[in-house]
Amino acid sequence: MIRCVLMDIEGTIISVAFVREVLFPYAKHRLAAFLQEQQNEPALRQWADACQDTVAQELGRRPSYEELPGILSRWIEEDRKHPGLKAIQGMIWHEGYRAGAFAPGLYEDVVPVLNRWRRNGLRLALYSSGSEQAQRLLVEHTTDGDLTGLFSNFFDTSIGAKTESASYRRIGQILTLSSKDILFLSDIEAELDAAAEAGFNTTQIVRAGTNAGTAHPVCSNFGDMAHFDRSESLPSSSERT
Repeated sequence: MIRCVLMDIEGTIISVAFVREVLFPYAKHRLAAFLQEQQNEPALRQWADACQDTVAQELGRRPSYEELPGILSRWIEEDRKHPGLKAIQGMIWHEGYRAGAFAPGLYEDVVPVLNRWRRNGLRLALYSSGSEQAQRLLVEHTTDGDLTGLFSNFFDTSIGAKTESASYRRIGQILTLSSKDILFLSDIEAELDAAAEAGFNTTQIVRAGTNAGTAHPVCSNFGDMAHFDRSESLPSSSERT
């Protein structure tokens, strides 16, 4: 019996293009100026120090603060999942959201189904490589309005990598739910593999440009899953849409 739906963001509830073609370029464009303007802010320096520490461990030399814009720009291009980078990006995006520089539009099939699931008593949670702050900002400023209230929990990689089963076990503990009561939705097969290893139910969301795997149930949009509620079971892995 499913009690909670845990879902990825990029490629699952929102287009990859919004993240890669809007958010990432905005952060990269503002990075140098933002680091200069906010260099005395403790919250920023905490994450900047974490980035400098990582470079020191990898290269044997601690970079100066002035070198960070170039380093973090490369990390953005590489889509590196570093907590410090993700936190700094979140701060920059916060600025952009408040200025009205962009407003994310979720896939049109997502919001009606999320609302239905909540009405049916399901808990909803997000798990993304983006920071918790970035996740909250995204769902607060959607073209459908502020959706923050739909979600009970926001998880980022501070809980662990999305391709490690231990991360999902920790999430289950925080949710105080048995793994069999949680459904994880993602477009990435390796993440679904890790969740399944932890005992979660899984479904791959296959949007345009996503390659369907063979190890998990597959749905092309949230509308295909609108019937799931706490009293209904999930389709078997052989039931594909």
